[in-house]
Amino acid sequence: MNRRGFLAGLTALTTSRLWAVDYPLVLSGKTLVFPRDHGAHPDFRTEWWYITGWVKDGKGNDFGVQVTFFRTRPGIQEGNTSAFAPKQILFAHAALADPRSGALLHDQRAAREGLGLAVAKDGNTDVRIDDWWLRLVGDIYTARIVSRGFEIALEFRATGPILLEGDGGYSRKGPQAAQASYYYSRPQLAVSGEITISNARTRVEGTAWLDHEWSSEYLAQAAVGWDWTGVNFDDGGALMAFSMRSKEGGAYWAGGTLRDPRGRTRTLRPEEIAFSPIRRWRSARTGVDYPVAMRVRAGELEIELTPLMDDQELDTRVTTGTIYWEGAVRVTQGGMAVGRGYLELTGYWQPLKL
Repeated sequence: MNRRGFLAGLTALTTSRLWAVDYPLVLSGKTLVFPRDHGAHPDFRTEWWYITGWVKDGKGNDFGVQVTFFRTRPGIQEGNTSAFAPKQILFAHAALADPRSGALLHDQRAAREGLGLAVAKDGNTDVRIDDWWLRLVGDIYTARIVSRGFEIALEFRATGPILLEGDGGYSRKGPQAAQASYYYSRPQLAVSGEITISNARTRVEGTAWLDHEWSSEYLAQAAVGWDWTGVNFDDGGALMAFSMRSKEGGAYWAGGTLRDPRGRTRTLRPEEIAFSPIRRWRSARTGVDYPVAMRVRAGELEIELTPLMDDQELDTRVTTGTIYWEGAVRVTQGGMAVGRGYLELTGYWQPLKL
């Protein structure tokens, strides 16, 4: 759902809007159509393509991988015919978690769309900022990230059907019908390719998760942020669960989707989802305290999430105006390993301003 916090840096722009903008509403009952809806939806306010996964090298070393592209329509300069007008803004975050070093390698990019340097295309997934890109051809996504200290060159192959979140892709984010997004996931992506750390190139394989989500709504004023997880179970099943935290404490809204090994899908109601902290970690850089180990209840299912390493904090204030924790987690049930996934924790530094 990511995704998740990236409009905070645009507050100054939106307050100086020169033209009124009518953003499309997210409506229930709409049928998502593919491959068209794999592509960008530039009329909507916000959108993201978000890949997280676990990969392993030939020596058995585990790594966490994150590649995220964001698109936003700030609603300014829309009557300006100049190619420099910021009608669409793109952001990107990328990270590698290597527990051998205990430090998260991460970088970020931002650019206005246009001039051949940044693009989010309609019709199919094809997003790019300079030499960072994510594309879909057939059933294979390819990601290329060239960054300071690390590189990512991976393929993500779909192994099962698209998972429509919420009610056929209409995902509620609050008690009001308009508080919603269009949202689908692609769990159990088979990963292969190379990662490079400090000029050492390594072949890796693993499993990943993709989210694609778009909306026109701001984060509800009563919410400060969210906890989210996407889990690939070892038996082929999958779970997405989120809980939006209230300013008064507790959950403001929650939701999720559970797919069993046979492909049967169940949509989970808000009262069926609960995130409970098991252990916390405080960042020495920012002083932010995160619940990096979680117990998650999703219907009758109860699992525990423990991080690949504690320090998976991303400071993205220079692009998206926020600090959050996004980390690879091991998944256990009754003490037994049952899967791997990612956990996202937003709004712990400051309340999100979407």
